[in-house]
Amino acid sequence: MAEQTNYTEDNIRSLDWKEHIRMRPGMYIGKLGDGSSPDDGIYILLKEVLDNSIDEYVMGAGKTIEVSIQGEKVTVRDYGRGIPLGKVVDVVSKMNTGGKYDSKAFKKSVGLNGVGTKAVNALSSFFRVESTRDSKSASAEFEQGNLTNQDLLDDTSRRKGTKVSFVPDEVIFKNYKYRSEYVIRMLKNYVYLNTGLTIVFNGEKYFSEHGLKDLLAENISESDMLYPIIHLKSDDIEVALTHSKTQYSEEYHSFVNGQNTTQGGTHLSAFREALVKTIREFYGKNYEAADVRKSVVSAIAIKVMEPVFESQTKTKLGSTDMGGDLPTVRTFINDFVKTHLDNYLHKNPESAEKIQRKILQAERERKELSGIRKLAKDRAKKASLHNKKLRDCRVHFGDTKNERNLETTLFITEGDSASGSITKSRDVNTQAVFSLKGKPLNSYGLSKKIVYENEEFNLLQAALNIEESIEDLRYNNIVIATDADVDGMHIRLLLITFFLQFFPEIIKEGHLYILQTPLFRVRNKKETIYCYSEQERKDAIEKLKPKPEITRFKGLGEISPDEFKNFIGDSIRLDPIMLDKDLSIEELLGFYMGKNTPDRQEFIIDNLKVELDLIAEDN
Repeated sequence: MAEQTNYTEDNIRSLDWKEHIRMRPGMYIGKLGDGSSPDDGIYILLKEVLDNSIDEYVMGAGKTIEVSIQGEKVTVRDYGRGIPLGKVVDVVSKMNTGGKYDSKAFKKSVGLNGVGTKAVNALSSFFRVESTRDSKSASAEFEQGNLTNQDLLDDTSRRKGTKVSFVPDEVIFKNYKYRSEYVIRMLKNYVYLNTGLTIVFNGEKYFSEHGLKDLLAENISESDMLYPIIHLKSDDIEVALTHSKTQYSEEYHSFVNGQNTTQGGTHLSAFREALVKTIREFYGKNYEAADVRKSVVSAIAIKVMEPVFESQTKTKLGSTDMGGDLPTVRTFINDFVKTHLDNYLHKNPESAEKIQRKILQAERERKELSGIRKLAKDRAKKASLHNKKLRDCRVHFGDTKNERNLETTLFITEGDSASGSITKSRDVNTQAVFSLKGKPLNSYGLSKKIVYENEEFNLLQAALNIEESIEDLRYNNIVIATDADVDGMHIRLLLITFFLQFFPEIIKEGHLYILQTPLFRVRNKKETIYCYSEQERKDAIEKLKPKPEITRFKGLGEISPDEFKNFIGDSIRLDPIMLDKDLSIEELLGFYMGKNTPDRQEFIIDNLKVELDLIAEDN
């Protein structure tokens, strides 16, 4: 029988607001991370502050928001109404305090639970809020949620509004770094959803004239559009829609009250359903839903009274009602799509004809693949049963009730030795391992048929659960973990080609990464330093004088499981794979993976010369 633990009054403890946030940050901002992923905590901190400024704009107060990130310090300045001066301290340090409980002041706000800025305050080593209104100003400064200073100015010439500055606490966010690409994407989404708003980020202005139409144009090249973007808009809803000529799966960008709901929710489900229903009724054909939605690229934004999200980070809408006297979310979206999309198709027969041809093409391809897909699914099930390729984790992305969903990671490894080391050292709750056998096929220019016929691709697709769309993606982070040698680089390129060719939204949505592994270990009797570059090796030798022991790692298989824990735990280094918006996927793959070998050789030689010149200058 297990030994019983004494349970007395001494075991009961009450935490104040900031202690609870710092002890359980995941409850308030999702995962922590280091800034390599767009849903890491440091971006949620920025979003929580920005949401308040956006709500001011929505309520008609202030047309410009200024954002500055200099090193670790973030500053957000709006020109809204300003926080009531007597409540400046309370709204950032007292739970369940804020103007958004008054529906008259904030009718369709993003943040409704009064937690956002409190979480930012508690999780920052420095936090300062300043409000100006009626020619008066009040400010307060905090450290880790503790008030350190406050001032009240009776007379000021500053423009009205609110200014918040903060530095994420390195005790909570270890080795973090803001990536401007993720910040810019977030800010662009804000201006797409709020036409007329200008956001200035480190001196660069962002503004949108056409809303979600601009968002879609940013995410799909004009040459890849099957037909011009369909842009539909009414009170409380906006939709942009087209089909890709080359993309196989569905791609959606969904928003509620300005919040990017990356995990969708009731509104996205309703839109996908309404799209199929409207298309079927327009053509008078009972097309398969998958054929209608294949290759669709779309964005939807709705506004809901007092929305209910399934987590504090607001990535999935749970509301079934629009609020007030409005109907359910499903009915509201269905009625809108049925009326406006049907009207558009009648007025634009050329686009309607292209859509129908695309559906019929999808139908033919599906029927051609039906037998192959059945065999492929059977193979995937058998492989899963025998655990040949996938060492799964206990948390799956599709389980929205688990607060660790955003932490789930799949490592794609090469060879048994590297796979074994990562498998033994991983966090079995959130980290899974998929082992490759040899080099993957170059999939450039091949049809989706190859995904089912090729065992590696078929089993990887099954492991990720992305056959139809990435809505039910089982792992939030997909990490290519290969050796930093020529073969490893080649495997990386082949895997990236696979995702770009068949599942580009995996990359567009920021799910794909390269695992950085150390090239050197430099140590003495007191300290060990892992180095990821030649310069880091030199710095480590300089730090650990005299004559430390230096080990050169030739591959992941040489790193023991015990050491691997240092690289895939809290201090993991990941390089996100990002797409250059100025390059089309077809052009990118055509150049790097096509048959233009002489052009690539010339490119490599020219860039090698530049690299050698830079090395010579450094020396």
